[in-house]
Amino acid sequence: MKNSPSYTVTSVDHALQLAVILQVEGPLRVSDAAERLGVARSTAHRLLSMLVYRDFAVQDENRWYAAGPVLSLATRSHSRVSLLRQVAMPFVESLATHLDESANLMVLFGDHMRFIGTVEGNRVLRVGSREGSVFPAHLVSGGKAILAELPPDELEAIYAPQAWAGREQDRPSLSALREELHGIPAAGFALNVEGTEAGVTAVGRVVRTGDEDLRAAVSVSLPSTRFSTDVLGSVVRGLIAATAGIERAFGRKIAAEAR
Repeated sequence: MKNSPSYTVTSVDHALQLAVILQVEGPLRVSDAAERLGVARSTAHRLLSMLVYRDFAVQDENRWYAAGPVLSLATRSHSRVSLLRQVAMPFVESLATHLDESANLMVLFGDHMRFIGTVEGNRVLRVGSREGSVFPAHLVSGGKAILAELPPDELEAIYAPQAWAGREQDRPSLSALREELHGIPAAGFALNVEGTEAGVTAVGRVVRTGDEDLRAAVSVSLPSTRFSTDVLGSVVRGLIAATAGIERAFGRKIAAEAR
C-alpha cells in the first residue's frame, strides 16, 4: 500500500512526473509539459532544463524534449503508448463525467502498471489523480484484468522467482494469484478492494489494443464508502462502453498509420 508523504516538494514531484511522461509516452514540448502539470510555461521550461542537465531528457533542434540516456526506452513503445493516450483520454474523461468518479488509463510494464492518465470526478470526496504512479500489477484492478488474460507461460515468466531477485518478499504466490485471477475474463472486470490504498475501491477492464507489447486497461476508482452492488453494475457498464470506444478508435488510428 502506498501512502503519500506527510509533506511534498512540488518541484520535485513535477520533475518526476515529467520524467515518467518522457519515458513512457515520448517527446513533448514545453507547452505540453505546462498543460499536463498545470503550471506556467516558464516553470515547465525550468523543470525540463534541469532534466536535460541531469541526462534525464534531451532537446532536439525543434525544441522537443525526449527521454535522455537515463530514461531511454524503445521508440516503438514511446509512439504506441503516446498514441493510445491521445486516443483514449476523451473516453476516460467521458467515463469520469458520466459516473462522477475518477477514471484511469494504465499500461503494463513488466510486473507493474503505470498510470498514464487520470480524470478526477467532481465530488468533494473523491479519489485523487494517479497519473504518473506505478503500482504492482497484481494489486491494481486494471493489472489483475490484464494478468488474467495472459497466456500461462507469460504469467509464469513475470512471476518466476528469478525475475524477482532481491525483492522475493514482494513476489505473490503464483498458485494463489492464479486462483484470484480465475473467473475475471468471464466476468469482464477485476476488483481492487483497498489493496493499494485504504478506503479506495477500483474496478478495471482490459483495453485490447491488438498489440502484445502494449497491454492496457481502464479503471474507475472511488471511495469504498460509495461502493455497492448497484454501483458496480453502473461502473462495469461504463467501462464496457469506454473500452469498446477506445479499441475502435485505436484500431482506426493504427490502420491509418499502416496505410
